[in-house]
Amino acid sequence: MSAAPSGLAVSLVLLWFSCAMVSTLQEICRLPRWTQESVSKEGDIIIGGVFVIHSGYIYRELTFEEEPKPLTCEGFYVRYYRDVLAMVFAIRELNQATDLLPNITLGFQIFDSCTSMDRAIKGTLALLSGNQWSFPGYRCATHAQLAGIIGETFAPLTVPMARIMGALHYPQISHSAGGSFLSDKLHFPSFLRTVPGNFFHNTALAQLLAYFNWTWLGMLISDTDSGIQGGEELRKEIEMHGGCVAFIEKVHQRYTTEQVLSIIAKIQTSSVTVIIVHGAEVHMKLLLETLYTQNVVDKVWIFTAYFAMTYGLFDKSAWKTLNGTLGLAPYTTSMPGFEDFLHHLHPTTSPEDVFLKLLWVKVFSCMWPLGNATNNIATERLCSGNEALDQNTTSVFELNDLSYTYHSYLAVYAFAYALHTLMSCTPGQGPFTKGTCADINDIQPWQILHYLKNLHFKTRTGEEIYFDEYGDAPASYDILNVQISEDGIFHLVKVGKFDPRAPGSKAITVNASTILWGDGSSQVPRSVCSESCPPGYRKAAREGEPVCCFDCIPCSQGEVSNGTDTVKCLKCPDDQWSNERRDQCIKKIIEFLSYEEPLGMTLIASAAVLVFLTAYVLFFFIKYRDSPIVKANNRGLSYLFLITLMASFLCAFIMVGRPRRLTCMLQQTVFGVIFSLNVSIVLAKTLIVVMAFKATHPNSRAKRWLGSKTPKCVISLCCLIQVLICVVWLLRSPPFPELNTMSYNEKIVLQCNEGEAIFFYCMLGYMGLLATVSFVVAFLSRNLPGSFNEAKLITFSMLVFVSVWISFIPAYLSTRGKYMVAVEVFAILCSSAGLLGCMFFPKCYIILLRPEKNTKEHLVGKSHFNHINRE
Repeated sequence: MSAAPSGLAVSLVLLWFSCAMVSTLQEICRLPRWTQESVSKEGDIIIGGVFVIHSGYIYRELTFEEEPKPLTCEGFYVRYYRDVLAMVFAIRELNQATDLLPNITLGFQIFDSCTSMDRAIKGTLALLSGNQWSFPGYRCATHAQLAGIIGETFAPLTVPMARIMGALHYPQISHSAGGSFLSDKLHFPSFLRTVPGNFFHNTALAQLLAYFNWTWLGMLISDTDSGIQGGEELRKEIEMHGGCVAFIEKVHQRYTTEQVLSIIAKIQTSSVTVIIVHGAEVHMKLLLETLYTQNVVDKVWIFTAYFAMTYGLFDKSAWKTLNGTLGLAPYTTSMPGFEDFLHHLHPTTSPEDVFLKLLWVKVFSCMWPLGNATNNIATERLCSGNEALDQNTTSVFELNDLSYTYHSYLAVYAFAYALHTLMSCTPGQGPFTKGTCADINDIQPWQILHYLKNLHFKTRTGEEIYFDEYGDAPASYDILNVQISEDGIFHLVKVGKFDPRAPGSKAITVNASTILWGDGSSQVPRSVCSESCPPGYRKAAREGEPVCCFDCIPCSQGEVSNGTDTVKCLKCPDDQWSNERRDQCIKKIIEFLSYEEPLGMTLIASAAVLVFLTAYVLFFFIKYRDSPIVKANNRGLSYLFLITLMASFLCAFIMVGRPRRLTCMLQQTVFGVIFSLNVSIVLAKTLIVVMAFKATHPNSRAKRWLGSKTPKCVISLCCLIQVLICVVWLLRSPPFPELNTMSYNEKIVLQCNEGEAIFFYCMLGYMGLLATVSFVVAFLSRNLPGSFNEAKLITFSMLVFVSVWISFIPAYLSTRGKYMVAVEVFAILCSSAGLLGCMFFPKCYIILLRPEKNTKEHLVGKSHFNHINRE
């Protein structure tokens, strides 16, 4: 009897005495025996196996009134048994090979856990003890050595096994368990697996969902510790790729029908179309079969790699509901000779295989005479032993998908290559202390584990197999599609692959044309909480709902989004603006009051007509310069006034057109000086009129002011002040052209910036002051005697002038862009036209149409002369 190191040695020391009964010829272990069915074959080195072969068990409630009885397995499942046969086939193949393990015969012993943790643990302990006696830490076998154990199938069953194996340093290779926590080498130091862990699996599934743009999902998970933890990891990965999980429901094989119906009701009321099944198929069996009776036919099911998509486990009605299902499975390839091996299976040739008779009962619906029939076979036909699997192999064993079965095969070869490398060690060059090698007659489990961790070999099909630092095999998944034909035949079609080693977007490849969805169409179903926001819109999250549920809000003016499902609209540059669809920025139109547009043409044409009309009046006044009415109105001031009015109209030509630096400097300053000159002339004419009538008194002092110096002084002084304001303006802060991007959203206004606005308003204010003074003086002298009193004309003209410019201020401030220029030009033309019309048209009317009034007596008035004579 040999003892191996054990963390349980202290608690088990008493068991030593019950095991050690020594005779003179051999040592025999005698322990309380707990019988558990197994299939075994002798060999020099044994590879153990713990698999799920039955899909369930009957648990007898403990009464504590009698000795507890072992669990009873039920639901023999051919698909699970196929994994066991792959292990047997691989060992048979290796024993016949000459290039691996020469002169070494491999044996096996395989236990069925029936998805029970108790049976998985007891099977493990039995393998470690060497027979049916479970004695942790000791191996009671006298000859064959245990290389390690292959299994378990499901992660929850694997965990306790891995803890025991890790404590005793025995290597364990799982062909199916994928929980990410099993990669923790601190807690599971001797655990390896030929399938990838959850990390790559979750990435593969998340990318598959993203490939079909499925973002609104439901999840069904196994109600186990590993199922809950794995489901949470998968949820996080899905959310990292932009998806949302609407609900997560836990399912277990021991759930009641009422619990299952409650879960189905949640599925029916949910708006999700795609539901992920993340758990062992044995837990989901009752729920998936109940879906058909509840008429749940409008969902797309996605099975993770931990759900074996096999036909035999479920009723045909279940697969009608699950038709079109997609799923992941670890990458598999062919196993040469495996199908032929299955063809020749027969209970008479393999009497040691207790499970082979159960296969016969399942396939041929018969009973063995010795009462080995299962309880769920309601037939009296006896198995003759003459039945053959030749015609039924493919359908019985579902050979169209070798998922996990192939990885059980690989696990055997991993042990074989590790043992072969161990045997090929050269003394002195070994990997252990002082270059030593392992003793083939006394191999320690930790030595085999060392070689397994450093293993790297190629299979017969050329696939590279190795274990990374976490004990995981290379990650690669097949994407499978369940397709049920009209005649009810089950097909599992490979429609894609996930290979994380592929560059970038090539990691996942899908042949969408080969996928057949549940409704029989090739149109990809939709599963979103909210439809994608098109370009020009942004996503706005709904309060209290997942991020996949949102509203689409149009981008604001000046902002764009040029992709779908944009979270934030981007603001356009200052010189650009969003188009009507808000999906791209376009160059803003540069706007100014140009000569080509109708408004500019109208203003320029009006200014030209008024210039021509003013020139005609000037010509007319020069022609009739000797007439009394022209003489009475100071011919020189009238000529100057008409010339300045023409200059006023010509200001429009400076203001209309593309603003440039010179035109910007001249626009307001020239306008201000010319209009100040106009108003100054009007003021001078008003004062001359008043003084002329005052000078009619014999002793009046006003006569001295009737000369030509007075109007010249008034005009010069008034203009000088405005000129000084404009000069200071130009020296300190001259106007300049600028691009105004703020006034309009969709266009840029090319305008003149007035510099410091205070100078502009000082210029306008001073001009307004002159106009007001002129208006007041003219108004006060409106009642002077005479048939033709020019003071009345000046009063009316200044009333028009002041009214125009008072109206101009609010109109100017309330407009933007080119319309500000248009308003100012309009005010210039109107005010100047008002002065021209009010001051000169009445005089032209008298000269042309009423010449009898164009006399000195009529202009001064007889009553006025009589009044003077009486005085």
